[in-house]
Amino acid sequence: MNTKILRKQLQEQIEHLPDDVVRQIADFALFVMMRRKIAPLYEDWSEQGWQEFALNQLFAEDDEVEYSLEDAQEVLHP
Repeated sequence: MNTKILRKQLQEQIEHLPDDVVRQIADFALFVMMRRKIAPLYEDWSEQGWQEFALNQLFAEDDEVEYSLEDAQEVLHP
């Protein structure tokens, strides 16, 4: 099936669903996106999404920065 047609059909179906089902679909979509490492649009993030993002950034291991004594002296005495 053509993905353009599928998207349109999904949009139409979602319009007729109860709010709690729409929330479940949205949660599932975010789960799939996170699993496939697809970032949602920032304006669509929930407060929980922002909190998870902030915690992931805080505890990211690949962001380790090492400074030497020479770096500190360079800042103090440019």
